[in-house]
Amino acid sequence: MLVFKSLSDWYSGTNKLERLWLLAKIEFKLRYYENKLGLFWALLKPVLDIAIYYVVFQVIMKQDVPAFASYLFIGLILYNFFLESTSGTVQILNTKKYLYEYSNMNKLEIYISTLMSNVIGFSFNFVMFLLFYNFLEPESTGASVYNFWIIPIFLNLFIMSLGISLILSNIYIIAKDITQIWQVFSTLLLFISPIFYKLSSFKKALPSFDYANPLAGIIINARRVMMQNIPPDFDLMFFDFGYGFLFLLIGLILLNKLGARAAEKL
Repeated sequence: MLVFKSLSDWYSGTNKLERLWLLAKIEFKLRYYENKLGLFWALLKPVLDIAIYYVVFQVIMKQDVPAFASYLFIGLILYNFFLESTSGTVQILNTKKYLYEYSNMNKLEIYISTLMSNVIGFSFNFVMFLLFYNFLEPESTGASVYNFWIIPIFLNLFIMSLGISLILSNIYIIAKDITQIWQVFSTLLLFISPIFYKLSSFKKALPSFDYANPLAGIIINARRVMMQNIPPDFDLMFFDFGYGFLFLLIGLILLNKLGARAAEKL
């Protein structure tokens, strides 16, 4: 299997994880370095997004969704992780050319360290969600053992984001229009995922679309285990992991075929 072989080849060196963690921390700090509020933006931005969408969809459009603020909160932080991890890496082979040209870094490490920096940001937001849902949300059902299912669900999101990042950035080598195309598609994805709407309305409008849209399945299962205290939909999870590994396989193939020529093309 190309996926396991590539990952095994990459891991065979020494100090890989330590180097990845160091790069991820640097990447995360640099993102907010020039802002006066610094790292506080990592918490403030999603809170502001949630406030805006809450006013639009709950106050103005009056969505009849229980615990809507928390419903929106967890949907948005998962979507934002996916968006930052995919849109933010489209030009990565160009912007971080110096890393793989003048050091012994594997290209795959550059992607993984960037996604790990996004994991740090997601962790801040997820802790905020836990505090809000368990201590401030009036309709909270409290914590349960099913909450631990969020770990494989998030792992699924990480694998899918890594695969799509590899695909987009390697297509960018031969077609730079992919940046604009992905911006349009990611906006479409925001509105065809059950982030703002009641799940029953989403399924009625787009029957079986939760199986065609892996991000929808991940959000649905995250809410099941974090807010409804029930196990994930295992059929949906099976499909979503399948999508994740398929995207990762395609991404690794493209990295082997196109990524090798990135330095001369970009």
